[in-house]
Amino acid sequence: MSALLVTAGQGQDTRLGPLTAEAYRSFVATRAATPGGPSFLQCPSWAEVKEGWRPHFIGWGQGDGELSGAALALLRPFPGTRKFFAYLPEGPVADWSDPDIDGWLTPLLRHLRAAGAFAVRIGPSPAYRRWNAARLKALTGNGRRISDVLACEVDPLGTAVAERLRARGWRRCGGDDSGGDADAQPRLVFQVPLAGRTTDDLWDGLNQEWRRNVRKARKSGVEVVVGSAADLPDFYRLLRVTEERDGFRLGRSLAYYERQYQVLNAEEPGRMKLYLARHGGETLAAHTMITVGRRVWYQTGASADHRREVRPSNALQWRMMLDAHALGADVYDMRGVPSTLDPDDRGFGLMRWKLGTGGQVVETLGEWETPMAGTTNHTLYRAFQAYMARR
Repeated sequence: MSALLVTAGQGQDTRLGPLTAEAYRSFVATRAATPGGPSFLQCPSWAEVKEGWRPHFIGWGQGDGELSGAALALLRPFPGTRKFFAYLPEGPVADWSDPDIDGWLTPLLRHLRAAGAFAVRIGPSPAYRRWNAARLKALTGNGRRISDVLACEVDPLGTAVAERLRARGWRRCGGDDSGGDADAQPRLVFQVPLAGRTTDDLWDGLNQEWRRNVRKARKSGVEVVVGSAADLPDFYRLLRVTEERDGFRLGRSLAYYERQYQVLNAEEPGRMKLYLARHGGETLAAHTMITVGRRVWYQTGASADHRREVRPSNALQWRMMLDAHALGADVYDMRGVPSTLDPDDRGFGLMRWKLGTGGQVVETLGEWETPMAGTTNHTLYRAFQAYMARR
């Protein structure tokens, strides 16, 4: 076992302990080349994006010196105490198919408790259920939600992991039917499969409206370019316009996106890209894209209120999808979608727009929490839950 792994765990000689950022980065890089590799939220650079959280890198494996799992734990102090809330966004990076989940999960919790954590939140990577666009479009209706529609596919691994976590006292944030409203990361995401498909297949997968809008953008002279850090103020200006128009607030500053762009690209050039759609010399839309290995995410989109008829956002997404395909990505992940299938709901517009790409809604396992043993830890956890409920 690596000298960095200093804490003995239980079960089949599993050893677990802290890693340096470089050792952790090396492990994540090897996993990124495999299908279903780590999320960008488990990259070491993400720790530099999140102010107010202290990063803690952990690794584990058997006695042969090879790591079999690792995690970026973000530790948030509870005011007035020396205790922390430990958050592993879309992590840990582990073999969730391992039936001996206790072999690494129990030592991981013990390690975090020793580091001062009063509770832990994780985001297991297996999918849970999938619905294709055609089924959801056919079953929209008043008051209807995705959970009302029979899934096209139920992932047996996701089902097994959920059962294992429940049996060990973990609680799914918001319960099973919340649509992920209590999760920090979206439980329902929209994905366009890319593996084994040609660009013609991707074009044919778009619905008629999408194809028409991409053609219209092209005829109207919309130009799509990859921007730079110097274009982030333009992106942020459009983001504020979008928030006002669509009635949401991300609560992030321009400095947040500048820091994100800088640290992600310092870790790997081109990891985060900013795409701009321009018309008549003016930037009308700007979207960010993040790449880790064979996974690509459309992270944040922004657009102007005017000249929407030239369809800059459709042009951007089509270009980003093509670029993801050219990179050899297995999937183009468009991130979160609302749970509504009611055309009268405000959030349905985003759902309808993403359904037009012909992909699928994927319900992840969502985020799970557990308090550490001990009266003090349980008391702090209840106080933390009350605080989160008031936000």
